[in-house]
Amino acid sequence: MTADSSDAGNPQSPDGGRDADGSRQRERKHLPVWQETLLLLVLALGLAVVIKAVLLQAFYIPSESMEPGLIRNDRILVQKVSYWFGGEPERGDVVVFEDPGGWLSTADTPGPTGLAKGLSYVGLYPTGGHLVKRVIGTPGDVIECCDGQGRLKVNGEPIDESDYLTTTQDQCNAPVDGSITERGTDFHRRCDWTITVAPGKLFVLGDNRQHSADSRAHLCAVNADPCTESPWVDQDRVVGKVFALVWPTDRWSWVSRPAPFADVPDGAPAAQ
Repeated sequence: MTADSSDAGNPQSPDGGRDADGSRQRERKHLPVWQETLLLLVLALGLAVVIKAVLLQAFYIPSESMEPGLIRNDRILVQKVSYWFGGEPERGDVVVFEDPGGWLSTADTPGPTGLAKGLSYVGLYPTGGHLVKRVIGTPGDVIECCDGQGRLKVNGEPIDESDYLTTTQDQCNAPVDGSITERGTDFHRRCDWTITVAPGKLFVLGDNRQHSADSRAHLCAVNADPCTESPWVDQDRVVGKVFALVWPTDRWSWVSRPAPFADVPDGAPAAQ
């Protein structure tokens, strides 16, 4: 039995594009150009909101505190997935976090204006009002300043920070201005201090230690009773991990965790 080559069962006939009942086929209607453009814009903005909420967010560097790796007005991308499902910031990560309280002044957080302000809400313009630092200690870690070569020690392991740290003019890589105290113990030398990271907290430092208002700036002063300062960043305040420097394009690069932190042993479980 051969296939029937007639158009009896074919709704479309070659006779001028008419269908089986003799009426001309209806052409598919297209939206006007302005409506298609508006629809695409709405879809793009919706996608940007979703990406900002759960995947990526753009920020700019407002100060010199992370030089030489990240300099003022650099644009960076922060990814959030690393800290999903129980993931937590690790030593050596460069993270963006919300102000723990009093770390930023009004002058430090001018924020975008005009059209840029609207774009910032959907992740299409770099956002300010946050801080970017490197995680040095996680809950339970003991941080000491410093060994005989001026290196920070974390859980007894000296950290070689020479690949990213701005050279300091002090005797150590993490000097403090004046004396600090922890639980009533005074430390009178700028390069002689020890601290244990509290549960659920992070100890963070800028790479440009001479010009970074980081955890050191919030260590308690001698004879401060009660102590109202806190050097910690709540883990819940971390927005995400910096993974790329994207602007200016001639400095585009990945931002990764330095190798020396891999040798740091685990600290004692932080007491609850």
